[in-house]
Amino acid sequence: MSIKQRDKNHIWHPLTQHKLHPETMAITKAKDCMLYDEDGNEYIDAIASWYSSMYGHCNDFVTSRVYKQMQQLDHVVFAGFTHEPAVKLSEELIKILPENQEKIFFGDNGSTSVEIGIKMALQYHFNKGNKRNTLIAFQESFHGDTFGAMSVSGLSVYNGPFEDLFLDVKRIPTPNGNNHEQILETLKEIVKNNAVAGFIYEPLVQGAAAMKMHDPKGLDQILKFCKENNIVTVADEVMTGFGKTGSNFASDFMETKPDVICMSKALTAGLVPMSITACTQKIYDAFYSDDIGKGLFHCHTYSANPIACAAALAGLELLQSTQIQKKISSITAKHKAFGEHIKNHKKVKSIRQQGIIFALDLNVEMERYGDLRYKLFNFFMANGVFLRPLGETIYIQAPYTITNAQLDKIYTVIENALEIV
Repeated sequence: MSIKQRDKNHIWHPLTQHKLHPETMAITKAKDCMLYDEDGNEYIDAIASWYSSMYGHCNDFVTSRVYKQMQQLDHVVFAGFTHEPAVKLSEELIKILPENQEKIFFGDNGSTSVEIGIKMALQYHFNKGNKRNTLIAFQESFHGDTFGAMSVSGLSVYNGPFEDLFLDVKRIPTPNGNNHEQILETLKEIVKNNAVAGFIYEPLVQGAAAMKMHDPKGLDQILKFCKENNIVTVADEVMTGFGKTGSNFASDFMETKPDVICMSKALTAGLVPMSITACTQKIYDAFYSDDIGKGLFHCHTYSANPIACAAALAGLELLQSTQIQKKISSITAKHKAFGEHIKNHKKVKSIRQQGIIFALDLNVEMERYGDLRYKLFNFFMANGVFLRPLGETIYIQAPYTITNAQLDKIYTVIENALEIV
Protein backbone atom coordinates (compact mmCIF):
# COMPACT_ATOMS: atom_id res chain seq x y z
CA MET A 1 0.00 0.00 0.00
CA SER A 2 1.35 3.44 -0.92
CA ILE A 3 2.19 6.13 1.62
CA LYS A 4 -0.65 8.35 0.44
CA GLN A 5 -3.14 5.47 0.77
CA ARG A 6 -1.95 4.69 4.30
CA ASP A 7 -2.13 8.40 5.11
CA LYS A 8 -5.92 8.35 4.80
CA ASN A 9 -6.30 5.92 7.71
CA HIS A 10 -5.33 8.24 10.54
CA ILE A 11 -4.01 11.64 9.46
CA TRP A 12 -5.90 14.95 9.63
CA HIS A 13 -4.04 17.50 7.51
CA PRO A 14 -3.87 21.27 8.11
CA LEU A 15 -5.79 23.71 5.90
CA THR A 16 -7.66 20.78 4.36
CA GLN A 17 -11.33 19.94 3.96
CA HIS A 18 -10.85 16.21 3.50
CA LYS A 19 -14.34 15.57 2.12
CA LEU A 20 -13.71 17.94 -0.79
CA HIS A 21 -10.02 17.19 -1.29
CA PRO A 22 -9.17 13.70 -0.02
CA GLU A 23 -5.94 13.24 -1.98
CA THR A 24 -2.46 14.01 -0.68
CA MET A 25 0.98 13.71 -2.24
CA ALA A 26 3.68 11.65 -0.53
CA ILE A 27 7.11 13.29 -0.61
CA THR A 28 9.94 10.84 0.05
CA LYS A 29 13.00 13.03 -0.44
CA ALA A 30 14.04 16.68 -0.63
CA LYS A 31 17.36 18.16 -1.68
CA ASP A 32 18.35 21.74 -2.54
CA CYS A 33 15.31 23.19 -4.34
CA MET A 34 13.75 19.86 -5.31
CA LEU A 35 11.03 17.65 -3.84
CA TYR A 36 10.61 14.01 -4.91
CA ASP A 37 7.41 12.00 -4.52
CA GLU A 38 6.87 8.27 -4.04
CA ASP A 39 6.03 7.84 -7.73
CA GLY A 40 9.41 9.16 -8.81
CA ASN A 41 8.24 12.62 -9.88
CA GLU A 42 10.23 15.74 -9.01
CA TYR A 43 9.15 19.30 -8.30
CA ILE A 44 10.88 22.64 -7.86
CA ASP A 45 9.93 23.97 -4.43
CA ALA A 46 9.09 27.51 -5.52
CA ILE A 47 7.83 28.60 -2.09
CA ALA A 48 10.61 27.08 0.05
CA SER A 49 8.01 24.95 1.84
CA TRP A 50 6.17 27.92 3.33
CA TYR A 51 9.17 30.27 3.27
CA SER A 52 11.27 28.17 5.65
CA SER A 53 13.87 26.15 3.67
CA MET A 54 15.58 29.25 2.33
CA TYR A 55 19.02 27.65 2.03
CA GLY A 56 17.67 24.59 0.23
CA HIS A 57 16.44 21.29 1.62
CA CYS A 58 18.85 19.06 3.53
CA ASN A 59 21.60 21.64 3.21
CA ASP A 60 24.86 19.81 3.93
CA PHE A 61 26.34 22.72 5.88
CA VAL A 62 23.30 22.94 8.16
CA THR A 63 22.82 19.20 8.65
CA SER A 64 26.50 18.69 9.49
CA ARG A 65 26.31 21.34 12.22
CA VAL A 66 23.13 19.78 13.60
CA TYR A 67 24.61 16.27 13.54
CA LYS A 68 27.62 17.49 15.50
CA GLN A 69 25.35 19.12 18.09
CA MET A 70 23.27 15.93 18.41
CA GLN A 71 26.36 14.07 19.62
CA GLN A 72 26.93 16.49 22.51
CA LEU A 73 23.62 17.88 23.82
CA ASP A 74 20.22 17.03 22.40
CA HIS A 75 17.93 18.81 24.85
CA VAL A 76 17.74 20.29 28.31
CA VAL A 77 15.08 22.39 30.00
CA PHE A 78 15.68 26.12 29.56
CA ALA A 79 14.12 27.29 32.85
CA GLY A 80 17.11 27.77 35.13
CA PHE A 81 19.56 26.20 32.65
CA THR A 82 21.44 27.53 29.66
CA HIS A 83 23.86 26.21 27.04
CA GLU A 84 26.39 27.37 24.47
CA PRO A 85 24.18 27.07 21.32
CA ALA A 86 21.50 29.35 22.82
CA VAL A 87 24.01 31.88 24.12
CA LYS A 88 25.92 31.92 20.84
CA LEU A 89 22.68 32.28 18.86
CA SER A 90 21.59 35.24 20.98
CA GLU A 91 24.95 36.93 20.37
CA GLU A 92 24.91 36.36 16.63
CA LEU A 93 21.27 37.28 16.15
CA ILE A 94 21.59 40.56 18.04
CA LYS A 95 24.34 41.55 15.60
CA ILE A 96 21.95 41.52 12.62
CA LEU A 97 18.70 42.59 14.30
CA PRO A 98 17.68 46.29 14.30
CA GLU A 99 19.98 48.15 16.65
CA ASN A 100 17.41 48.68 19.43
CA GLN A 101 16.93 44.94 20.11
CA GLU A 102 18.62 43.58 23.25
CA LYS A 103 16.84 40.52 24.64
CA ILE A 104 15.93 37.13 23.13
CA PHE A 105 13.03 34.93 24.28
CA PHE A 106 12.81 31.42 22.82
CA GLY A 107 9.63 29.69 21.65
CA ASP A 108 8.79 26.90 19.25
CA ASN A 109 6.86 28.19 16.20
CA GLY A 110 5.62 31.34 14.49
CA SER A 111 2.24 31.45 16.19
CA THR A 112 3.78 31.18 19.65
CA SER A 113 6.35 33.84 18.85
CA VAL A 114 3.37 36.12 18.23
CA GLU A 115 1.63 34.93 21.42
CA ILE A 116 4.73 35.91 23.35
CA GLY A 117 4.88 39.30 21.60
CA ILE A 118 1.24 39.98 22.45
CA LYS A 119 1.84 38.99 26.06
CA MET A 120 4.84 41.31 26.21
CA ALA A 121 2.74 44.21 24.94
CA LEU A 122 -0.17 43.61 27.31
CA GLN A 123 1.88 42.78 30.39
CA TYR A 124 4.29 45.66 29.81
CA HIS A 125 1.49 48.10 30.63
CA PHE A 126 0.02 45.86 33.35
CA ASN A 127 3.37 45.75 35.13
CA LYS A 128 3.56 49.53 34.92
CA GLY A 129 0.20 49.78 36.72
CA ASN A 130 -1.50 51.13 33.61
CA LYS A 131 -3.74 48.33 32.39
CA ARG A 132 -4.42 48.45 28.66
CA ASN A 133 -6.39 45.76 26.87
CA THR A 134 -6.80 46.88 23.23
CA LEU A 135 -4.55 45.93 20.35
CA ILE A 136 -4.28 47.44 16.87
CA ALA A 137 -3.65 45.37 13.75
CA PHE A 138 -3.87 45.75 9.99
CA GLN A 139 -6.84 44.65 7.95
CA GLU A 140 -6.26 41.28 6.22
CA SER A 141 -3.39 40.50 8.57
CA PHE A 142 -2.37 36.99 9.52
CA HIS A 143 -0.29 36.20 12.59
CA GLY A 144 -0.92 32.53 13.34
CA ASP A 145 -3.44 30.01 14.60
CA THR A 146 -3.20 30.11 18.39
CA PHE A 147 -5.82 32.24 20.14
CA GLY A 148 -3.88 35.45 20.62
CA ALA A 149 -2.44 35.21 17.13
CA MET A 150 -5.92 34.51 15.70
CA SER A 151 -7.30 37.50 17.59
CA VAL A 152 -4.99 39.91 15.80
CA SER A 153 -5.42 38.17 12.43
CA GLY A 154 -7.97 39.58 10.03
CA LEU A 155 -8.71 36.64 7.71
CA SER A 156 -12.11 35.28 8.76
CA VAL A 157 -11.76 32.24 6.51
CA TYR A 158 -9.51 30.89 9.26
CA ASN A 159 -11.07 32.46 12.34
CA GLY A 160 -14.85 32.45 11.91
CA PRO A 161 -15.88 29.96 14.64
CA PHE A 162 -13.76 31.67 17.31
CA GLU A 163 -14.25 35.40 16.77
CA ASP A 164 -16.55 35.88 19.77
CA LEU A 165 -13.72 34.68 22.03
CA PHE A 166 -10.99 37.01 20.78
CA LEU A 167 -9.00 39.80 22.40
CA ASP A 168 -10.13 43.37 21.75
CA VAL A 169 -8.59 44.37 18.41
CA LYS A 170 -9.11 47.49 16.30
CA ARG A 171 -8.11 47.36 12.63
CA ILE A 172 -6.56 49.93 10.34
CA PRO A 173 -5.80 49.85 6.58
CA THR A 174 -2.29 49.25 5.34
CA PRO A 175 -0.51 52.40 4.10
CA ASN A 176 -0.48 52.65 0.30
CA GLY A 177 1.54 55.84 -0.10
CA ASN A 178 -1.51 58.10 -0.21
CA ASN A 179 -3.58 57.27 2.86
CA HIS A 180 -1.26 57.60 5.86
CA GLU A 181 -2.87 60.88 6.98
CA GLN A 182 -6.29 59.20 7.09
CA ILE A 183 -4.77 56.26 8.96
CA LEU A 184 -3.25 58.62 11.52
CA GLU A 185 -6.66 60.25 12.06
CA THR A 186 -8.17 56.79 12.59
CA LEU A 187 -5.41 55.96 15.06
CA LYS A 188 -6.12 59.15 17.01
CA GLU A 189 -9.77 58.13 17.35
CA ILE A 190 -8.83 54.61 18.43
CA VAL A 191 -6.41 55.90 21.08
CA LYS A 192 -8.95 58.45 22.29
CA ASN A 193 -11.62 55.83 22.87
CA ASN A 194 -9.57 52.78 23.90
CA ALA A 195 -6.73 51.81 26.22
CA VAL A 196 -4.32 50.67 23.51
CA ALA A 197 -1.49 48.37 24.57
CA GLY A 198 0.15 47.44 21.29
CA PHE A 199 0.23 47.50 17.52
CA ILE A 200 1.15 44.26 15.75
CA TYR A 201 1.97 44.27 12.06
CA GLU A 202 3.61 42.36 9.23
CA PRO A 203 6.20 44.84 7.96
CA LEU A 204 5.99 45.59 4.21
CA VAL A 205 4.45 42.26 3.12
CA GLN A 206 1.29 40.54 4.36
CA GLY A 207 1.94 36.92 3.47
CA ALA A 208 -1.43 35.18 3.90
CA ALA A 209 -3.19 38.22 2.42
CA ALA A 210 -1.71 37.09 -0.91
CA MET A 211 1.60 38.91 -0.50
CA LYS A 212 -0.11 42.28 -0.17
CA MET A 213 2.61 44.94 0.05
CA HIS A 214 2.52 48.35 1.66
CA ASP A 215 4.42 51.61 1.81
CA PRO A 216 7.44 51.83 4.17
CA LYS A 217 7.13 55.60 4.66
CA GLY A 218 3.50 55.29 5.64
CA LEU A 219 4.31 52.45 8.03
CA ASP A 220 7.07 54.57 9.55
CA GLN A 221 4.52 57.31 10.29
CA ILE A 222 2.28 54.77 12.03
CA LEU A 223 5.19 53.49 14.11
CA LYS A 224 6.18 57.01 15.12
CA PHE A 225 2.61 57.70 16.26
CA CYS A 226 2.67 54.52 18.34
CA LYS A 227 5.97 55.51 19.96
CA GLU A 228 4.55 58.93 20.84
CA ASN A 229 1.57 57.28 22.52
CA ASN A 230 3.54 54.58 24.39
CA ILE A 231 1.99 51.82 22.27
CA VAL A 232 4.22 48.75 22.12
CA THR A 233 5.04 47.96 18.48
CA VAL A 234 5.30 44.26 17.57
CA ALA A 235 6.78 43.39 14.17
CA ASP A 236 5.75 39.95 12.96
CA GLU A 237 8.77 38.98 10.85
CA VAL A 238 7.96 35.26 10.86
CA MET A 239 7.55 35.33 7.08
CA THR A 240 9.61 38.40 6.13
CA GLY A 241 12.73 37.80 8.23
CA PHE A 242 16.16 36.58 7.18
CA GLY A 243 16.78 38.28 3.86
CA LYS A 244 13.55 37.80 1.93
CA THR A 245 12.67 41.48 1.55
CA GLY A 246 16.17 42.46 0.41
CA SER A 247 17.50 43.17 3.90
CA ASN A 248 18.01 40.96 6.93
CA PHE A 249 14.64 42.11 8.26
CA ALA A 250 11.83 44.12 6.73
CA SER A 251 12.05 46.42 9.75
CA ASP A 252 15.39 47.64 8.37
CA PHE A 253 13.46 49.68 5.78
CA MET A 254 11.80 51.87 8.44
CA GLU A 255 13.49 54.59 10.49
CA THR A 256 11.38 53.74 13.53
CA LYS A 257 12.24 50.30 14.85
CA PRO A 258 9.80 47.98 16.62
CA ASP A 259 9.85 47.27 20.34
CA VAL A 260 9.32 43.56 19.73
CA ILE A 261 10.20 41.30 16.76
CA CYS A 262 8.72 37.84 16.15
CA MET A 263 10.76 35.28 14.17
CA SER A 264 10.46 31.68 13.02
CA LYS A 265 10.32 29.80 9.66
CA ALA A 266 13.72 30.53 8.02
CA LEU A 267 15.24 31.07 11.48
CA THR A 268 16.29 27.40 11.60
CA ALA A 269 16.85 26.99 7.85
CA GLY A 270 13.61 25.02 7.61
CA LEU A 271 15.17 22.04 9.39
CA VAL A 272 13.48 21.96 12.82
CA PRO A 273 10.86 24.06 14.64
CA MET A 274 11.87 27.03 16.77
CA SER A 275 10.90 30.66 17.25
CA ILE A 276 12.35 33.73 18.86
CA THR A 277 10.68 36.86 20.16
CA ALA A 278 13.21 39.67 20.56
CA CYS A 279 12.62 42.91 22.44
CA THR A 280 14.23 46.13 23.59
CA GLN A 281 15.80 46.71 26.98
CA LYS A 282 12.84 48.97 27.81
CA ILE A 283 10.37 46.12 27.40
CA TYR A 284 12.55 43.69 29.36
CA ASP A 285 13.01 46.17 32.22
CA ALA A 286 9.24 46.33 32.81
CA PHE A 287 9.37 42.61 33.74
CA TYR A 288 12.56 42.84 35.85
CA SER A 289 11.29 43.09 39.42
CA ASP A 290 11.39 41.80 43.00
CA ASP A 291 7.78 40.81 42.38
CA ILE A 292 7.79 37.32 40.87
CA GLY A 293 4.33 37.95 39.42
CA LYS A 294 5.79 40.55 37.06
CA GLY A 295 7.90 37.96 35.28
CA LEU A 296 6.96 36.68 31.83
CA PHE A 297 5.51 33.29 32.74
CA HIS A 298 5.53 31.69 29.31
CA CYS A 299 7.49 28.57 28.49
CA HIS A 300 7.62 25.75 25.93
CA THR A 301 9.16 22.37 26.68
CA TYR A 302 11.50 22.69 23.69
CA SER A 303 12.42 26.33 24.22
CA ALA A 304 15.99 26.97 23.00
CA ASN A 305 16.44 23.34 21.97
CA PRO A 306 20.20 23.01 21.32
CA ILE A 307 19.69 21.19 18.02
CA ALA A 308 17.40 23.95 16.75
CA CYS A 309 19.89 26.58 17.94
CA ALA A 310 22.65 24.81 15.99
CA ALA A 311 20.49 24.88 12.85
CA ALA A 312 19.78 28.56 13.36
CA LEU A 313 23.46 29.40 13.83
CA ALA A 314 24.31 27.58 10.61
CA GLY A 315 21.52 29.45 8.82
CA LEU A 316 22.78 32.82 10.06
CA GLU A 317 26.26 32.01 8.80
CA LEU A 318 24.88 31.12 5.38
CA LEU A 319 22.66 34.23 5.25
CA GLN A 320 25.65 36.50 5.77
CA SER A 321 27.87 34.68 3.29
CA THR A 322 28.90 36.38 0.07
CA GLN A 323 27.42 33.53 -1.93
CA ILE A 324 23.91 33.86 -0.48
CA GLN A 325 23.94 37.65 -0.61
CA LYS A 326 24.83 37.47 -4.30
CA LYS A 327 22.03 34.96 -4.86
CA ILE A 328 19.50 37.25 -3.16
CA SER A 329 20.52 40.08 -5.51
CA SER A 330 20.39 37.75 -8.51
CA ILE A 331 16.93 36.39 -7.69
CA THR A 332 15.65 39.92 -7.09
CA ALA A 333 16.91 41.00 -10.52
CA LYS A 334 15.46 37.90 -12.21
CA HIS A 335 12.04 38.54 -10.66
CA LYS A 336 12.15 42.15 -11.81
CA ALA A 337 12.87 41.08 -15.38
CA PHE A 338 10.06 38.51 -15.31
CA GLY A 339 7.69 41.13 -13.95
CA GLU A 340 8.50 43.48 -16.81
CA HIS A 341 7.93 40.64 -19.26
CA ILE A 342 4.59 39.47 -17.88
CA LYS A 343 2.93 42.62 -16.53
CA ASN A 344 1.08 43.51 -19.75
CA HIS A 345 -0.33 40.03 -20.32
CA LYS A 346 -4.11 40.19 -20.74
CA LYS A 347 -4.62 37.69 -17.89
CA VAL A 348 -2.45 39.67 -15.46
CA LYS A 349 -4.08 42.37 -13.37
CA SER A 350 -1.01 43.49 -11.42
CA ILE A 351 2.44 42.48 -10.22
CA ARG A 352 4.47 43.41 -7.15
CA GLN A 353 7.82 42.55 -5.66
CA GLN A 354 9.79 43.05 -2.47
CA GLY A 355 13.23 41.47 -2.57
CA ILE A 356 12.92 37.81 -3.52
CA ILE A 357 9.14 37.85 -2.94
CA PHE A 358 7.25 38.11 -6.25
CA ALA A 359 3.46 38.16 -6.64
CA LEU A 360 1.17 38.25 -9.66
CA ASP A 361 -2.59 38.91 -9.49
CA LEU A 362 -4.73 37.25 -12.13
CA ASN A 363 -7.28 39.29 -13.99
CA VAL A 364 -10.05 37.01 -12.76
CA GLU A 365 -12.15 36.65 -9.62
CA MET A 366 -11.65 33.36 -7.81
CA GLU A 367 -12.20 31.93 -4.34
CA ARG A 368 -9.23 31.44 -2.02
CA TYR A 369 -9.87 27.69 -2.00
CA GLY A 370 -12.10 27.47 -5.07
CA ASP A 371 -12.00 25.14 -8.06
CA LEU A 372 -9.81 27.41 -10.20
CA ARG A 373 -7.24 27.62 -7.43
CA TYR A 374 -6.99 23.82 -7.36
CA LYS A 375 -6.92 23.67 -11.15
CA LEU A 376 -3.90 25.98 -11.13
CA PHE A 377 -2.24 24.06 -8.31
CA ASN A 378 -2.65 20.78 -10.17
CA PHE A 379 -1.31 22.36 -13.38
CA PHE A 380 1.81 23.59 -11.60
CA MET A 381 2.45 20.21 -10.00
CA ALA A 382 1.87 18.37 -13.28
CA ASN A 383 4.58 20.58 -14.78
CA GLY A 384 7.07 19.97 -12.00
CA VAL A 385 6.67 23.19 -9.96
CA PHE A 386 5.30 23.45 -6.42
CA LEU A 387 3.34 26.70 -6.13
CA ARG A 388 0.32 27.37 -3.89
CA PRO A 389 -1.89 30.16 -5.30
CA LEU A 390 -3.57 32.38 -2.70
CA GLY A 391 -6.91 33.12 -4.34
CA GLU A 392 -6.17 34.91 -7.60
CA THR A 393 -2.55 35.54 -6.55
CA ILE A 394 0.36 33.43 -7.76
CA TYR A 395 3.52 34.10 -5.79
CA ILE A 396 7.13 32.93 -5.74
CA GLN A 397 9.37 32.75 -2.69
CA ALA A 398 11.98 30.18 -3.68
CA PRO A 399 15.10 29.13 -1.75
CA TYR A 400 18.18 31.31 -2.13
CA THR A 401 19.97 28.33 -3.66
CA ILE A 402 17.70 28.12 -6.70
CA THR A 403 19.44 28.11 -10.08
CA ASN A 404 18.68 30.44 -12.97
CA ALA A 405 17.44 27.46 -15.01
CA GLN A 406 15.02 26.50 -12.23
CA LEU A 407 13.75 30.07 -11.98
CA ASP A 408 13.24 30.18 -15.73
CA LYS A 409 11.20 26.99 -15.54
CA ILE A 410 9.01 28.50 -12.80
CA TYR A 411 8.41 31.61 -14.93
CA THR A 412 7.58 29.51 -18.01
CA VAL A 413 5.13 27.32 -16.11
CA ILE A 414 3.40 30.38 -14.65
CA GLU A 415 3.12 31.96 -18.09
CA ASN A 416 1.73 28.73 -19.54
CA ALA A 417 -0.78 28.54 -16.66
CA LEU A 418 -2.28 31.85 -17.78
CA GLU A 419 -3.69 30.01 -20.81
CA ILE A 420 -5.95 27.83 -18.61
CA VAL A 421 -7.37 30.70 -16.56
